[in-house]
Amino acid sequence: MNIQGENDITVQMKKKRKNRRLRIFLALSLLVVFFSATYIGYLDYQVIKKFEGQRWKLPSKIYSAPFVLSQGIDIEKSGLISRLKRLNYNPVKRPVRKPGEYYLTATGLEIHLRDFAYPDRLQQGIPVSLSFSSGKQIDRIVDLSLAEDLERLPIEPEVIGGFYEGTWEERSLIRLSEAPPILIDAIMAMEDRRFYEHGGIDPRGILRAAWANLRAGGIVQGGSTLTQQLVKNFYLDSDRTLNRKVNEAIMSLLLERHYTKEEILETYLNEIYLGQNGIMGIYGIGQGSWFYFGKPPNEMTMGESALLAGIIRSPNTLSPQKNLKKAILRRNLVLERLFSEQKITLRQYVQARAETVSGRKVRERLNAAPYFVDEIRQRLAAAYPGDLLNSGGLRIFTSLDVELQRIAEEKLRDGLQMLERQYPHLKRAEPERQLQGALVAIDPRSGEIRALVGGRSYGTSQFNRVVQARRQPGSLFKPFVYLAAFDQAANGKEPYTPISQIEDAPITLQAGGRDWSPQNYDRTYLGPVTLRAALERSLNAATVRLSQEVGIEKIITTARALGVTSPLKDLPSLALGTSEVSPLEIAVAYATLANQGFKREPLFVQGVIDPANLRLDSPDSDEIPPTEVISPQAAFLVTHLMRGVIESGTGQGVRKLGFDRPAAGKTGTTSDERDAWFAGYTPELVTVVWVGFDQNDPVELTGAQAALPIWTGFMKEALAATPPTDFTPPAGIVFKRVNENGNVCRDGKEEAFIEGTEPTQSCEGGVFKWFEHLFF
Repeated sequence: MNIQGENDITVQMKKKRKNRRLRIFLALSLLVVFFSATYIGYLDYQVIKKFEGQRWKLPSKIYSAPFVLSQGIDIEKSGLISRLKRLNYNPVKRPVRKPGEYYLTATGLEIHLRDFAYPDRLQQGIPVSLSFSSGKQIDRIVDLSLAEDLERLPIEPEVIGGFYEGTWEERSLIRLSEAPPILIDAIMAMEDRRFYEHGGIDPRGILRAAWANLRAGGIVQGGSTLTQQLVKNFYLDSDRTLNRKVNEAIMSLLLERHYTKEEILETYLNEIYLGQNGIMGIYGIGQGSWFYFGKPPNEMTMGESALLAGIIRSPNTLSPQKNLKKAILRRNLVLERLFSEQKITLRQYVQARAETVSGRKVRERLNAAPYFVDEIRQRLAAAYPGDLLNSGGLRIFTSLDVELQRIAEEKLRDGLQMLERQYPHLKRAEPERQLQGALVAIDPRSGEIRALVGGRSYGTSQFNRVVQARRQPGSLFKPFVYLAAFDQAANGKEPYTPISQIEDAPITLQAGGRDWSPQNYDRTYLGPVTLRAALERSLNAATVRLSQEVGIEKIITTARALGVTSPLKDLPSLALGTSEVSPLEIAVAYATLANQGFKREPLFVQGVIDPANLRLDSPDSDEIPPTEVISPQAAFLVTHLMRGVIESGTGQGVRKLGFDRPAAGKTGTTSDERDAWFAGYTPELVTVVWVGFDQNDPVELTGAQAALPIWTGFMKEALAATPPTDFTPPAGIVFKRVNENGNVCRDGKEEAFIEGTEPTQSCEGGVFKWFEHLFF
């Protein structure tokens, strides 16, 4: 082979290698283009999917019941001003002009209510005037907009908790048109001057920021556009990586390609993070204006708009609640920028700088009733899917009274600590073995749960003893025995009355194939006693003997009718409360007594509405009418006897501790002193208190010693703001004055009877007997 041939072969081989490299390069380029296009397509899909789908997972908020004002309520004892402050109402020193203001004087209070959507109505934000008669008691309520008197006035409810995924992002979504134009100008001036000129990223802005940072020797200015900020917060995580920055740039360009500047800006205004309120993150201009200024965005002043725009860069350091001085300096910088860009006049600049900035702390009792909120979730979980509960933006309206809940938590906590100081044997070192307690309060007229404390500390134990615990009620069960007896009389059978005699003496019965001999607490017996005396003194032997006359089956039927749902054993000992029940069951049963035999199901949830204010179905309903389950006359007789428990029986401690309202109640102590109870009520509130150990250790105290003081402390403060009311006897009840022999006497004690069962024998003869028949 000659040299020329060798050269030709070499040239051909070089061409082949060159072509091969070119083909590889083209193939790789095509692969890069393909994967880049695929990746960009994926990012484009993500941009469109979220922007056009559910943009935010809105937490569901749980509200307390509204606080209803009426004549006779004391505004100081009811904590009205504290409620208004928690609701972000602002005190002013002149008559109210705008929603969210209140004006307090020595003789009255003006409040300008806000619009508020309830499940069944939209409450208009009207100005109202409350005038005081004696002290701070309301004697008149006037709608100032119509100059009309009002009988009742609901103050909007408070947020007590929420259901959410991960973190609580609180938003009040707004339209772009609802944002003040000066706020938009301020945000543009501080965050993105060329927002309407760039296509998602701004090279000029990046170069300007880089030059400023280089001259300053540190980061003093950012180059991100509003679109990039939105992409970073809306689509991406907070990792500072090159990959995230590349994604941010690509997605910003894609977002601007698909949507208008107005759509992007509106989303940005609802997305930005503006601070923290405990576990609740404040997001968006709508929520930020309420949080910092207690008003909607369209009512913000120029200075407030500048302050809100200024804290976007670093809300947790520039917030007026964190650092008032820094917040003012930042606001002034925003105003200077606006003035230099001729967005405001010199006069507006000076006026806005002169505005006072408040560093007030917003006081919201989030998770104010954790045991109650847990029970709300349990009840709603069966009715709504988890996604809807956690991110559907539902508004859940409950029956809880925030002030009563505060009192309940305080009295239970303080009461248990007092018991440990008084009785050292109750003290335990381990938190999980500490003395425990539970308290539940119900309005018997409606069934509304007004306060619920399921334990000493929710942080230590989430076990809800009001609902989940099953404990022996002891003597709390006895009123059901007497009720069964009186109900027979109301139905024309054996005419038991409060003065009927029953033998209080040792008794032995067969129970489960074994002898059972109940004993009185003090091991003494009184012989023949009236039913009143037997219940007032909580006599075990007399009560068991009565239960045998009435029948255990009848007593079980009675307890079931009142609201006891736990299994009840058909044993003689049932009369003394040996079958385990929950405090909530006892509360419902006693509420039926207080409501004169008309039973209301316990009401936790008053209504649920979606973000569009449309009402959804609720597992509870206040529209179900009460059911008469026991004769009103029999129920009243038991209430009348239980008033005697407080006046002269085992519950006398209630009076000694200063509770002087008409009230009925009953102590409860199990035979081994493992459970101590007190349950009692006024016409408007039923409260049950339990004290004991989760491990069933003996408390070695009676209900009068352990539970009664907590009950009394709660009831005294819970009802202090309202005038006292008495129990109204139903038709078919007559009163007679009788002596210890059951004869009608002018100087006897007043006793209640079902009509037709009252005594007719007089203790006097002749003309006196004629007068007694005439007047008594």
